Amino acid sequence: MSTRTASDQNDPIIEHRDQLAAPMAKGEKPREQWRIGTEHEKFVYRTDDHRAPSYDEPGGIHDLLMALTRFGWEPVIEGGKVIALSGSDGTVSLEPAGQLELSGAPLENLHQTCAETGRHLKQVKEVGAELGLGFLGLGMWPDKTRDELPIMPKGRYRIMLDHMPRVGSLGLDMMLRTCTIQTNLDYGSEADMVQKFRVSLALQPLATALFASSPFTEGQPNGFYSYRSHIWTDTDPARTGMLPFVFEDGFGYDRYVDYMLDVPMYFVFRDGRYIDAAGQSFRDFLKGELPALPGEKPYLSDWNDHLSTAFPEVRLKSFLEMRGADGGPWNRICALPALWVGLLYDQGALDAAWDLVKGWSIAEQQALRDAVPREGLCAAAPGGGTLRDLAAPVLDIAAAGLAARGEVNSMGDNEVGFLEPLRQIVKNGKSPAHDLLDRYHGAWGGDLSKIYDELSF
Repeated sequence: MSTRTASDQNDPIIEHRDQLAAPMAKGEKPREQWRIGTEHEKFVYRTDDHRAPSYDEPGGIHDLLMALTRFGWEPVIEGGKVIALSGSDGTVSLEPAGQLELSGAPLENLHQTCAETGRHLKQVKEVGAELGLGFLGLGMWPDKTRDELPIMPKGRYRIMLDHMPRVGSLGLDMMLRTCTIQTNLDYGSEADMVQKFRVSLALQPLATALFASSPFTEGQPNGFYSYRSHIWTDTDPARTGMLPFVFEDGFGYDRYVDYMLDVPMYFVFRDGRYIDAAGQSFRDFLKGELPALPGEKPYLSDWNDHLSTAFPEVRLKSFLEMRGADGGPWNRICALPALWVGLLYDQGALDAAWDLVKGWSIAEQQALRDAVPREGLCAAAPGGGTLRDLAAPVLDIAAAGLAARGEVNSMGDNEVGFLEPLRQIVKNGKSPAHDLLDRYHGAWGGDLSKIYDELSF
């Protein structure tokens, strides 16, 4: 989740609705300026007892952040606490229970993305070895209860933690017990955004199935391949889901603005602190009638903050965010942007992907989204067959798109190889969650602590 460190009160005050589409329109870039942003989260644990460390304890999250500054990262302060780091590789930040996230820099190709990921993981492993900390790439804590997890000192998280139980039963699990990998991609025009949004939204359940890695809750199998994905179905219906309006005629920036105006607010950031506005209306804010700040109208930065508080399967800000994948180990971090760059950044591939999904009804898309958390690659795909059957042609399209980009490294390799982990998943018919369950019932003998020995970074 985004990190704010200063009030941007020199921003324009929003006087007209037309200003609300400006951040989205500003995201339009010529093809040669399209970039790849990759975000990945990981669980932090103590290597001696597998406990999730608190912020303040010796060798805890604060010490982890400060130790990373030796690599050139600069501390980001909120309320006198270091809550993030900034640097040339993007931002290192904290999720609510101390999950460590790298929000990578916007990069030109996947070779750079994978090098960035490798640098980050090398840094955290070096520091972790000194502090007695390990890092786990999964979609959900496999063995922790909510009560066993710490809370990080970020103002927006306190507001969200208080609000979540009012609107769903699993929102606290989303905040405290899950990790994800995300890819952020550009568009060239409003029409290009629409096509990319539609293709990526329709195929997001496929990414969920391929990256599913959350089959355990509190030490036991939970009956799902991606319980993280299931959690989103009962987090907050006003700000999650598949967004069927994206497929309606006339969809564009203005329609997304309508959606966001209907999403209840969480907060307003003023003078270095978060003001609780949970459940209040941005429409009232535009009229100067927000109960949390009576008489004030929003700045453009307030709207940008609000755009970050919706959590649909694909999110629009000044770029498109792919949000369907569980967290995972190093090689799958690189595979997710490979999938989406291959599908969306070459026009031939984008058109081919659209041809695959354009006949799917809204009901079929929703049925697929509903089935995937529990059924994974075995879920029935619209038009017949399973998601596993669909995955092969989708990966072929992505490979063709990556090959057409012609981005090669110093060894002359293009980007297609980054899809290989996904090829193996489809070939074997087993998602990461399948493999975890096989080990749990087999070699691990039901001892889930083995996951720390075998799956840590």
